Amino acid sequence: MRIAVCASEGAPYCKSGGLGDVMEALPAALSRIEGNEVILFLPYYSKVKRSSAYPCEKVAELRVRLGWRQQYAGIMRLTNRSDGVSVYFIDNEYYFGGRGASLYGDLDDGERFAFFSRACLDAMIALSFIPDVIQCNDWQTALIPTYLKAMYRGAFPQTRCMYTIHNIEYQGWAHADFFDEVLGLPWEYRGTLDMGGAVNMMKGAIETADLVTTVSETYARELMYPYYAHGLDGILAGYSWKLTGITNGIDTGVFNPETDPALPAHFNCESFVEGKAACKAALQEEVGLPVKPDVPLMVMVTRLAGHKGLDLLCYIARRLLWEEDAQLLILGTGEAQYEHFFRDLQNQFPEKCAAKITFNLGLAARIYAGGDIYLMPSKSEPCGLSQMNAMRYGTVPVVHATGGLKDTVPPADENGEGGLGFTFQSYNADDFLASLKRCLNLYNHNPEGFRALQRRDMEQDFSWNVPAGRYMELFRNMLSW
Repeated sequence: MRIAVCASEGAPYCKSGGLGDVMEALPAALSRIEGNEVILFLPYYSKVKRSSAYPCEKVAELRVRLGWRQQYAGIMRLTNRSDGVSVYFIDNEYYFGGRGASLYGDLDDGERFAFFSRACLDAMIALSFIPDVIQCNDWQTALIPTYLKAMYRGAFPQTRCMYTIHNIEYQGWAHADFFDEVLGLPWEYRGTLDMGGAVNMMKGAIETADLVTTVSETYARELMYPYYAHGLDGILAGYSWKLTGITNGIDTGVFNPETDPALPAHFNCESFVEGKAACKAALQEEVGLPVKPDVPLMVMVTRLAGHKGLDLLCYIARRLLWEEDAQLLILGTGEAQYEHFFRDLQNQFPEKCAAKITFNLGLAARIYAGGDIYLMPSKSEPCGLSQMNAMRYGTVPVVHATGGLKDTVPPADENGEGGLGFTFQSYNADDFLASLKRCLNLYNHNPEGFRALQRRDMEQDFSWNVPAGRYMELFRNMLSW
Protein backbone atom coordinates (compact mmCIF):
# COMPACT_ATOMS: atom_id res chain seq x y z
CA MET A 1 0.00 0.00 0.00
CA ARG A 2 1.24 3.50 -0.82
CA ILE A 3 0.88 5.76 2.23
CA ALA A 4 1.67 9.48 2.52
CA VAL A 5 1.90 10.92 6.03
CA CYS A 6 1.77 14.72 6.42
CA ALA A 7 2.50 16.57 9.66
CA SER A 8 3.90 19.83 10.99
CA GLU A 9 6.49 18.10 13.15
CA GLY A 10 8.24 14.78 13.52
CA ALA A 11 11.08 13.68 15.78
CA PRO A 12 14.02 13.69 15.65
CA TYR A 13 13.96 16.51 13.09
CA CYS A 14 11.47 18.90 14.68
CA LYS A 15 9.36 18.34 17.77
CA SER A 16 7.33 20.39 20.22
CA GLY A 17 5.22 17.66 21.83
CA GLY A 18 3.55 14.29 21.49
CA LEU A 19 2.73 14.75 17.79
CA GLY A 20 6.45 14.77 17.06
CA ASP A 21 6.88 11.44 18.86
CA VAL A 22 3.99 9.87 16.95
CA MET A 23 5.36 11.07 13.62
CA GLU A 24 8.70 9.47 14.43
CA ALA A 25 7.22 6.09 15.33
CA LEU A 26 4.04 5.61 13.25
CA PRO A 27 5.57 5.95 9.74
CA ALA A 28 8.40 3.63 10.77
CA ALA A 29 5.93 1.03 12.10
CA LEU A 30 3.84 1.24 8.91
CA SER A 31 6.95 0.85 6.75
CA ARG A 32 7.82 -2.41 8.53
CA ILE A 33 4.61 -3.98 7.26
CA GLU A 34 5.31 -5.96 4.11
CA GLY A 35 4.07 -4.35 0.91
CA ASN A 36 3.92 -0.79 2.26
CA GLU A 37 5.66 2.21 0.74
CA VAL A 38 5.61 5.12 3.19
CA ILE A 39 6.61 8.75 2.67
CA LEU A 40 6.57 11.49 5.30
CA PHE A 41 6.19 15.21 4.51
CA LEU A 42 7.43 17.82 7.02
CA PRO A 43 8.20 21.55 6.82
CA TYR A 44 11.86 22.41 6.19
CA TYR A 45 12.31 24.49 9.33
CA SER A 46 15.56 26.42 9.69
CA LYS A 47 16.66 24.19 12.59
CA VAL A 48 16.44 21.20 10.23
CA LYS A 49 18.06 23.03 7.32
CA ARG A 50 21.04 24.10 9.41
CA SER A 51 21.66 20.73 11.03
CA SER A 52 24.44 18.59 9.59
CA ALA A 53 22.67 15.54 11.05
CA TYR A 54 19.96 15.74 8.37
CA PRO A 55 21.58 15.90 4.92
CA CYS A 56 19.10 16.59 2.12
CA GLU A 57 19.06 16.89 -1.65
CA LYS A 58 16.64 18.94 -3.72
CA VAL A 59 14.60 16.64 -5.96
CA ALA A 60 12.02 19.11 -7.30
CA GLU A 61 10.74 22.64 -7.05
CA LEU A 62 7.34 24.03 -7.85
CA ARG A 63 5.00 26.98 -7.40
CA VAL A 64 2.17 26.62 -4.91
CA ARG A 65 -0.93 28.75 -5.46
CA LEU A 66 -2.37 30.56 -2.44
CA GLY A 67 -5.33 32.72 -3.37
CA TRP A 68 -4.13 35.25 -5.96
CA ARG A 69 -0.40 34.53 -5.51
CA GLN A 70 2.10 31.76 -6.08
CA GLN A 71 4.84 30.72 -3.67
CA TYR A 72 8.04 28.76 -4.23
CA ALA A 73 8.32 25.28 -2.72
CA GLY A 74 11.47 23.20 -2.81
CA ILE A 75 11.12 19.45 -2.30
CA MET A 76 14.05 18.24 -0.22
CA ARG A 77 14.70 14.52 0.28
CA LEU A 78 16.48 13.30 3.40
CA THR A 79 19.39 11.11 2.32
CA ASN A 80 20.32 9.26 5.52
CA ARG A 81 17.10 7.60 6.63
CA SER A 82 17.49 3.82 6.60
CA ASP A 83 14.28 2.34 8.02
CA GLY A 84 12.24 2.34 4.82
CA VAL A 85 10.49 5.69 5.32
CA SER A 86 11.17 8.31 2.64
CA VAL A 87 11.25 11.74 4.30
CA TYR A 88 10.60 14.89 2.26
CA PHE A 89 10.80 18.43 3.57
CA ILE A 90 8.85 21.32 2.05
CA ASP A 91 11.25 24.25 1.72
CA ASN A 92 10.20 27.90 1.75
CA GLU A 93 12.45 30.36 3.53
CA TYR A 94 9.69 32.94 4.01
CA TYR A 95 7.35 30.53 5.80
CA PHE A 96 9.77 28.20 7.62
CA GLY A 97 13.17 29.91 7.78
CA GLY A 98 14.47 32.25 10.45
CA ARG A 99 11.64 31.61 12.89
CA GLY A 100 13.77 30.70 15.88
CA ALA A 101 13.35 27.57 17.97
CA SER A 102 9.55 27.70 18.17
CA LEU A 103 7.60 25.87 15.46
CA TYR A 104 4.33 27.71 16.05
CA GLY A 105 3.01 30.96 17.42
CA ASP A 106 3.62 33.38 14.54
CA LEU A 107 0.83 35.65 13.36
CA ASP A 108 0.90 34.07 9.89
CA ASP A 109 0.60 30.47 11.11
CA GLY A 110 -2.65 30.03 9.19
CA GLU A 111 -1.05 31.05 5.90
CA ARG A 112 2.12 29.06 6.61
CA PHE A 113 0.27 25.80 7.06
CA ALA A 114 -2.25 26.46 4.30
CA PHE A 115 0.84 26.68 2.09
CA PHE A 116 2.27 23.50 3.57
CA SER A 117 -0.99 21.57 3.14
CA ARG A 118 -1.32 22.45 -0.51
CA ALA A 119 2.42 22.00 -1.12
CA CYS A 120 2.20 18.41 0.17
CA LEU A 121 -0.37 17.56 -2.50
CA ASP A 122 1.60 19.37 -5.22
CA ALA A 123 4.76 17.56 -4.11
CA MET A 124 3.11 14.15 -4.42
CA ILE A 125 2.21 15.01 -8.01
CA ALA A 126 5.74 16.27 -8.74
CA LEU A 127 7.22 13.07 -7.30
CA SER A 128 4.74 10.88 -9.21
CA PHE A 129 3.71 9.40 -5.87
CA ILE A 130 -0.07 8.99 -5.94
CA PRO A 131 -0.86 7.35 -2.61
CA ASP A 132 -3.64 4.96 -1.77
CA VAL A 133 -4.04 6.76 1.57
CA ILE A 134 -3.04 10.16 2.91
CA GLN A 135 -2.83 10.37 6.70
CA CYS A 136 -2.73 13.96 8.02
CA ASN A 137 -2.54 15.35 11.52
CA ASP A 138 -3.98 18.20 13.59
CA TRP A 139 -4.96 21.65 12.37
CA GLN A 140 -1.70 22.33 10.57
CA THR A 141 -2.57 19.78 7.86
CA ALA A 142 -6.34 20.00 8.23
CA LEU A 143 -6.71 21.66 4.82
CA ILE A 144 -5.37 18.60 2.98
CA PRO A 145 -8.66 16.65 2.94
CA THR A 146 -10.55 19.80 1.92
CA TYR A 147 -8.13 20.63 -0.92
CA LEU A 148 -8.10 16.98 -1.97
CA LYS A 149 -11.86 16.83 -2.28
CA ALA A 150 -12.36 20.29 -3.75
CA MET A 151 -9.47 20.73 -6.20
CA TYR A 152 -7.25 17.64 -6.55
CA ARG A 153 -9.57 14.76 -7.35
CA GLY A 154 -8.36 14.68 -10.94
CA ALA A 155 -4.82 13.88 -9.82
CA PHE A 156 -5.86 11.62 -6.94
CA PRO A 157 -8.98 9.82 -8.21
CA GLN A 158 -8.83 6.84 -5.82
CA THR A 159 -6.86 8.30 -2.89
CA ARG A 160 -8.52 8.15 0.51
CA CYS A 161 -7.75 10.56 3.35
CA MET A 162 -7.60 9.94 7.10
CA TYR A 163 -7.53 12.95 9.41
CA THR A 164 -6.16 12.42 12.94
CA ILE A 165 -6.87 14.74 15.88
CA HIS A 166 -4.09 14.78 18.45
CA ASN A 167 -5.12 17.98 20.25
CA ILE A 168 -8.56 19.42 19.60
CA GLU A 169 -7.83 22.59 21.56
CA TYR A 170 -5.95 24.04 18.57
CA GLN A 171 -8.28 24.07 15.56
CA GLY A 172 -6.80 26.44 12.99
CA TRP A 173 -9.02 29.51 13.31
CA ALA A 174 -8.76 32.38 10.81
CA HIS A 175 -10.70 35.49 9.82
CA ALA A 176 -13.51 34.98 7.28
CA ASP A 177 -11.51 36.85 4.61
CA PHE A 178 -8.86 34.14 4.85
CA PHE A 179 -11.08 31.89 2.73
CA ASP A 180 -10.78 34.13 -0.34
CA GLU A 181 -7.43 35.82 0.24
CA VAL A 182 -5.38 32.72 1.03
CA LEU A 183 -7.22 29.46 0.52
CA GLY A 184 -8.66 30.06 -2.94
CA LEU A 185 -11.15 27.23 -2.55
CA PRO A 186 -14.35 26.99 -4.60
CA TRP A 187 -17.16 29.06 -3.11
CA GLU A 188 -19.29 25.99 -2.30
CA TYR A 189 -16.74 25.00 0.37
CA ARG A 190 -17.16 28.20 2.35
CA GLY A 191 -19.81 26.62 4.54
CA THR A 192 -17.60 23.59 5.10
CA LEU A 193 -14.96 25.72 6.80
CA ASP A 194 -17.27 28.35 8.31
CA MET A 195 -17.84 28.31 12.05
CA GLY A 196 -19.37 31.31 13.75
CA GLY A 197 -18.49 33.56 10.83
CA ALA A 198 -14.81 32.56 10.85
CA VAL A 199 -12.71 29.89 9.13
CA ASN A 200 -12.12 26.73 11.16
CA MET A 201 -9.71 24.40 9.38
CA MET A 202 -10.28 21.44 11.69
CA LYS A 203 -14.03 21.62 11.09
CA GLY A 204 -13.38 21.45 7.35
CA ALA A 205 -11.20 18.38 7.78
CA ILE A 206 -13.81 16.59 9.88
CA GLU A 207 -16.40 17.18 7.18
CA THR A 208 -14.27 16.31 4.13
CA ALA A 209 -11.96 13.49 5.31
CA ASP A 210 -13.00 9.93 4.57
CA LEU A 211 -12.23 8.91 8.14
CA VAL A 212 -11.50 10.88 11.33
CA THR A 213 -9.42 9.29 14.04
CA THR A 214 -8.01 10.35 17.36
CA VAL A 215 -5.38 8.91 19.61
CA SER A 216 -7.40 6.72 21.98
CA GLU A 217 -10.75 4.95 21.96
CA THR A 218 -12.07 6.75 25.04
CA TYR A 219 -11.01 10.17 23.75
CA ALA A 220 -12.95 9.54 20.53
CA ARG A 221 -16.10 9.12 22.61
CA GLU A 222 -15.28 12.07 24.86
CA LEU A 223 -14.95 14.42 21.88
CA MET A 224 -18.68 14.29 21.29
CA TYR A 225 -19.24 16.10 24.60
CA PRO A 226 -18.77 19.86 25.13
CA TYR A 227 -16.44 19.42 28.13
CA TYR A 228 -13.72 17.98 25.89
CA ALA A 229 -14.44 19.19 22.35
CA HIS A 230 -13.74 22.95 22.55
CA GLY A 231 -16.83 23.79 20.52
CA LEU A 232 -16.64 20.98 17.95
CA ASP A 233 -18.81 18.48 19.84
CA GLY A 234 -21.84 19.06 17.59
CA ILE A 235 -19.77 18.63 14.42
CA LEU A 236 -18.11 15.46 15.68
CA ALA A 237 -21.38 14.02 16.94
CA GLY A 238 -22.87 14.60 13.49
CA TYR A 239 -19.98 12.71 11.91
CA SER A 240 -19.68 10.05 14.61
CA TRP A 241 -20.08 7.37 11.93
CA LYS A 242 -16.57 8.13 10.68
CA LEU A 243 -14.91 8.89 14.04
CA THR A 244 -12.81 6.24 15.76
CA GLY A 245 -9.89 6.03 18.16
CA ILE A 246 -6.52 4.27 17.91
CA THR A 247 -4.43 4.34 21.07
CA ASN A 248 -0.85 5.43 20.45
CA GLY A 249 2.16 3.29 21.24
CA ILE A 250 5.61 4.25 22.46
CA ASP A 251 9.02 3.66 20.96
CA THR A 252 10.03 0.55 22.91
CA GLY A 253 13.50 0.71 21.37
CA VAL A 254 14.13 4.08 23.00
CA PHE A 255 12.18 3.45 26.19
CA ASN A 256 13.88 0.19 27.12
CA PRO A 257 15.17 -0.40 30.66
CA GLU A 258 17.49 -3.13 29.36
CA THR A 259 19.44 -0.81 27.05
CA ASP A 260 18.67 2.83 27.99
CA PRO A 261 22.08 4.57 28.10
CA ALA A 262 20.80 7.15 30.59
CA LEU A 263 20.34 4.57 33.37
CA PRO A 264 22.93 3.65 35.99
CA ALA A 265 21.68 0.04 35.96
CA HIS A 266 19.71 -2.03 33.48
CA PHE A 267 16.90 -4.47 34.15
CA ASN A 268 13.95 -6.34 32.68
CA CYS A 269 10.78 -7.91 34.04
CA GLU A 270 12.86 -10.72 35.60
CA SER A 271 15.55 -8.58 37.22
CA PHE A 272 13.64 -5.38 37.98
CA VAL A 273 13.69 -5.65 41.78
CA GLU A 274 17.47 -5.28 41.99
CA GLY A 275 17.71 -3.04 38.91
CA LYS A 276 15.08 -0.55 40.02
CA ALA A 277 16.57 -0.47 43.53
CA ALA A 278 19.92 0.59 42.07
CA CYS A 279 18.25 3.19 39.84
CA LYS A 280 16.19 4.52 42.75
CA ALA A 281 19.19 4.96 45.02
CA ALA A 282 21.15 6.75 42.30
CA LEU A 283 18.15 8.96 41.49
CA GLN A 284 17.57 9.94 45.12
CA GLU A 285 21.22 10.93 45.41
CA GLU A 286 21.14 12.83 42.09
CA VAL A 287 18.16 15.00 43.04
CA GLY A 288 19.20 15.57 46.65
CA LEU A 289 16.72 13.33 48.46
CA PRO A 290 17.73 11.00 51.29
CA VAL A 291 18.63 7.55 49.96
CA LYS A 292 15.89 5.45 51.55
CA PRO A 293 15.18 2.22 49.68
CA ASP A 294 11.96 1.42 51.59
CA VAL A 295 10.33 4.86 51.28
CA PRO A 296 8.00 5.08 48.24
CA LEU A 297 9.21 7.56 45.63
CA MET A 298 6.33 9.26 43.78
CA VAL A 299 7.38 10.89 40.51
CA MET A 300 5.97 13.05 37.74
CA VAL A 301 7.52 14.12 34.41
CA THR A 302 5.27 16.72 32.82
CA ARG A 303 4.66 20.10 31.34
CA LEU A 304 3.62 22.26 34.27
CA ALA A 305 0.21 23.15 32.85
CA GLY A 306 -3.22 23.21 34.43
CA HIS A 307 -4.79 20.51 32.27
CA LYS A 308 -2.15 18.05 33.56
CA GLY A 309 -4.00 17.93 36.87
CA LEU A 310 -1.46 19.95 38.79
CA ASP A 311 -4.17 21.85 40.62
CA LEU A 312 -5.19 18.56 42.25
CA LEU A 313 -1.62 17.73 43.21
CA CYS A 314 -1.05 21.22 44.62
CA TYR A 315 -4.21 20.90 46.72
CA ILE A 316 -3.15 17.61 48.35
CA ALA A 317 0.67 17.85 48.29
CA ARG A 318 1.30 19.26 51.79
CA ARG A 319 -1.27 17.00 53.39
CA LEU A 320 0.21 14.01 51.56
CA LEU A 321 3.75 14.75 52.70
CA TRP A 322 2.65 15.45 56.27
CA GLU A 323 0.66 12.23 56.55
CA GLU A 324 2.79 9.78 54.56
CA ASP A 325 6.38 8.63 54.84
CA ALA A 326 6.97 9.16 51.12
CA GLN A 327 9.02 11.23 48.71
CA LEU A 328 7.86 13.34 45.75
CA LEU A 329 9.95 14.24 42.69
CA ILE A 330 8.70 16.61 39.95
CA LEU A 331 10.47 17.27 36.64
CA GLY A 332 9.19 19.84 34.15
CA THR A 333 8.76 23.46 33.16
CA GLY A 334 5.70 25.53 32.38
CA GLU A 335 3.31 27.92 34.07
CA ALA A 336 4.95 30.19 36.64
CA GLN A 337 2.37 29.45 39.35
CA TYR A 338 3.26 25.74 39.33
CA GLU A 339 7.00 26.32 39.08
CA HIS A 340 6.78 28.57 42.15
CA PHE A 341 4.58 26.11 44.05
CA PHE A 342 6.88 23.14 43.64
CA ARG A 343 9.98 25.18 44.46
CA ASP A 344 8.24 26.33 47.66
CA LEU A 345 7.17 22.75 48.42
CA GLN A 346 10.78 21.61 48.09
CA ASN A 347 11.88 24.36 50.48
CA GLN A 348 9.22 23.36 52.99
CA PHE A 349 9.91 19.60 52.74
CA PRO A 350 13.60 19.32 51.74
CA GLU A 351 13.79 15.71 52.99
CA LYS A 352 10.68 14.65 51.10
CA CYS A 353 10.34 16.75 47.94
CA ALA A 354 12.59 17.59 44.99
CA ALA A 355 11.50 19.94 42.20
CA LYS A 356 13.62 20.00 39.05
CA ILE A 357 12.25 22.90 37.01
CA THR A 358 14.07 22.08 33.80
CA PHE A 359 13.93 20.01 30.61
CA ASN A 360 16.25 17.00 30.81
CA LEU A 361 15.58 13.85 28.79
CA GLY A 362 18.26 11.82 30.56
CA LEU A 363 16.86 12.69 33.98
CA ALA A 364 13.36 11.87 32.72
CA ALA A 365 14.50 8.35 31.82
CA ARG A 366 16.14 7.93 35.22
CA ILE A 367 12.91 9.08 36.89
CA TYR A 368 10.87 6.53 34.96
CA ALA A 369 13.33 3.85 36.04
CA GLY A 370 13.95 4.92 39.64
CA GLY A 371 10.44 5.91 40.66
CA ASP A 372 7.98 3.61 42.43
CA ILE A 373 4.71 5.42 41.69
CA TYR A 374 3.96 7.63 38.68
CA LEU A 375 1.40 10.44 39.06
CA MET A 376 -0.74 11.49 36.09
CA PRO A 377 -3.97 13.15 37.30
CA SER A 378 -4.66 14.94 33.99
CA LYS A 379 -7.94 16.78 33.58
CA SER A 380 -8.05 15.45 30.01
CA GLU A 381 -5.53 13.39 28.09
CA PRO A 382 -6.10 12.43 24.43
CA CYS A 383 -3.70 9.52 24.79
CA GLY A 384 -0.74 10.23 27.03
CA LEU A 385 2.65 8.62 26.63
CA SER A 386 4.20 9.12 30.07
CA GLN A 387 2.04 6.51 31.76
CA MET A 388 3.16 3.91 29.20
CA ASN A 389 6.80 4.99 29.55
CA ALA A 390 6.49 4.60 33.32
CA MET A 391 4.96 1.14 33.10
CA ARG A 392 7.65 0.08 30.65
CA TYR A 393 10.16 0.84 33.46
CA GLY A 394 8.07 -0.83 36.19
CA THR A 395 6.74 2.34 37.81
CA VAL A 396 3.09 1.96 38.82
CA PRO A 397 0.76 4.71 37.52
CA VAL A 398 -1.93 6.55 39.46
CA VAL A 399 -4.13 8.28 36.88
CA HIS A 400 -7.40 10.07 36.28
CA ALA A 401 -9.58 7.71 34.20
CA THR A 402 -9.91 9.92 31.12
CA GLY A 403 -8.96 9.55 27.46
CA GLY A 404 -5.97 7.34 26.79
CA LEU A 405 -5.25 7.02 30.50
CA LYS A 406 -8.46 5.05 30.90
CA ASP A 407 -7.60 2.85 27.92
CA THR A 408 -4.03 2.05 28.96
CA VAL A 409 -4.37 1.83 32.76
CA PRO A 410 -7.22 -0.50 33.77
CA PRO A 411 -7.73 -0.23 37.54
CA ALA A 412 -6.17 -2.68 39.97
CA ASP A 413 -7.84 -3.62 43.24
CA GLU A 414 -6.44 -3.05 46.73
CA ASN A 415 -4.23 -6.14 46.30
CA GLY A 416 -2.80 -4.87 43.02
CA GLU A 417 -4.72 -7.46 41.02
CA GLY A 418 -6.93 -7.18 37.95
CA GLY A 419 -5.37 -4.09 36.40
CA LEU A 420 -2.22 -2.09 35.70
CA GLY A 421 -2.47 0.83 38.11
CA PHE A 422 -4.74 2.91 40.32
CA THR A 423 -7.40 5.24 38.92
CA PHE A 424 -9.97 7.77 40.03
CA GLN A 425 -13.13 8.66 38.13
CA SER A 426 -14.19 12.13 39.28
CA TYR A 427 -11.81 15.01 38.72
CA ASN A 428 -11.33 16.15 42.31
CA ALA A 429 -8.46 16.19 44.75
CA ASP A 430 -10.02 13.93 47.38
CA ASP A 431 -10.55 11.12 44.87
CA PHE A 432 -7.00 11.57 43.59
CA LEU A 433 -5.65 11.38 47.14
CA ALA A 434 -7.73 8.27 47.88
CA SER A 435 -6.41 6.43 44.82
CA LEU A 436 -2.86 7.45 45.65
CA LYS A 437 -3.24 6.22 49.23
CA ARG A 438 -4.51 2.85 47.94
CA CYS A 439 -1.31 2.59 45.93
CA LEU A 440 0.86 3.63 48.87
CA ASN A 441 -0.90 1.11 51.09
CA LEU A 442 -0.11 -1.66 48.62
CA TYR A 443 3.53 -0.56 48.48
CA ASN A 444 3.89 -0.38 52.26
CA HIS A 445 1.87 -3.40 53.39
CA ASN A 446 1.90 -5.84 50.47
CA PRO A 447 5.28 -5.62 48.75
CA GLU A 448 4.77 -8.91 46.93
CA GLY A 449 1.51 -7.63 45.46
CA PHE A 450 3.20 -4.36 44.44
CA ARG A 451 6.05 -6.22 42.73
CA ALA A 452 3.55 -8.44 40.89
CA LEU A 453 1.82 -5.29 39.63
CA GLN A 454 5.16 -3.85 38.52
CA ARG A 455 5.99 -7.04 36.64
CA ARG A 456 2.59 -7.04 34.92
CA ASP A 457 3.12 -3.42 33.84
CA MET A 458 6.51 -4.28 32.34
CA GLU A 459 5.10 -7.24 30.44
CA GLN A 460 2.59 -5.14 28.48
CA ASP A 461 3.11 -4.59 24.75
CA PHE A 462 3.04 -0.81 24.32
CA SER A 463 4.94 -0.93 21.02
CA TRP A 464 3.65 0.65 17.81
CA ASN A 465 3.04 -2.78 16.25
CA VAL A 466 -0.50 -2.97 17.61
CA PRO A 467 -1.68 0.55 16.63
CA ALA A 468 0.07 0.26 13.23
CA GLY A 469 -1.97 -2.87 12.58
CA ARG A 470 -5.12 -0.98 13.52
CA TYR A 471 -4.23 1.86 11.14
CA MET A 472 -3.75 -0.69 8.36
CA GLU A 473 -7.14 -2.22 9.09
CA LEU A 474 -8.80 1.18 8.76
CA PHE A 475 -6.82 2.01 5.61
CA ARG A 476 -8.04 -1.21 3.97
CA ASN A 477 -11.62 -0.46 5.00
CA MET A 478 -11.40 3.01 3.43
CA LEU A 479 -10.04 1.61 0.17
CA SER A 480 -12.93 -0.85 -0.04
CA TRP A 481 -15.56 1.92 0.00
